[in-house]
Amino acid sequence: MDLSTLLDIDKYMLLSLNGSDSLFWDGCMLVYTSMAVWMQLALVLLYVLLKNNNIRDFFLLLVLIAVVATLTDTISSGICKPFFARWRPTNDPMLMYAVDVVNETRGGKYGFTSSHAANSFGIATFIMLLIRNRALSVSLMTWAAMNAFTRVYLGVHYPGDILAGTIIGIVVGWAVYRLYVYIQNKKRRSARRDWISNHYTKSGYLVSDVYLILLFMYATFVAIPMISFFTFKY
Repeated sequence: MDLSTLLDIDKYMLLSLNGSDSLFWDGCMLVYTSMAVWMQLALVLLYVLLKNNNIRDFFLLLVLIAVVATLTDTISSGICKPFFARWRPTNDPMLMYAVDVVNETRGGKYGFTSSHAANSFGIATFIMLLIRNRALSVSLMTWAAMNAFTRVYLGVHYPGDILAGTIIGIVVGWAVYRLYVYIQNKKRRSARRDWISNHYTKSGYLVSDVYLILLFMYATFVAIPMISFFTFKY
């Protein structure tokens, strides 16, 4: 299968998944893809990290999370976008009029690879490996996948952009977590503590704190349609 065929498949998938006849879902996707709606979840996550680590390790984790975000954004936006120079669907002169544009959301000039997908999967992978709880891991991957899907729905990315961004995010998240393990081992501390009590995850985080993260995550999922309803006029 040559590159031309893959690009045609990518365009077909985009047009199949992009937009809908529902103003309600348009609003939900706009709210979901914004950073502001997830700020309370980020604050809860910081609280859990602070509560379950000493202050030195907490600040190390803050630095490493910042490294994940910086690397994924730099690779995606700073390197891949200008190097491949692939038009976003909403800005492609050959396709832009066939794409459903929601609330004039068009994004920047180029779209390969998706920074939203890279950032979301990078952070999700790092936190998943750090805390090691199955319910949280599934929820984080679901959150990242839905965040990535909104970009296709809104027409600002091809599915191929999302796939490449996802790979970047997972690789960067895993690599930075391995750096964390290396640093902890150099300090003669175990980055993964094997706790016997079912009150703790395998890496020593309180399960009750994991439930707190999940509570805020799913509460936000429920709140998004309501925020959309009161923010946009249908």
